[in-house]
Amino acid sequence: MANNASAEKANRQGERQRLHNRYYAKTTRNAIRDIRNTKDKKTAEENAPKVFAMIDKLAKIGVIHKNKASNLKSGLQVYINKL
Repeated sequence: MANNASAEKANRQGERQRLHNRYYAKTTRNAIRDIRNTKDKKTAEENAPKVFAMIDKLAKIGVIHKNKASNLKSGLQVYINKL
């Protein structure tokens, strides 16, 4: 429990940041899932740059680690190449 004003403010900020990060992470996961579920190579190739940009942004703002972002992008590219 927050014991002073600065701790209460930190809790408020943390909650807002958590919701913000959760929204962007979920949106990116859905975009990744859509690419992985498609069987059309052309559609996957068209959507890949947008999804890669989303993943890079998550890494940049610290929602996911940069190595995880790299692994996600690599795995998606491998999947697209196999189509």
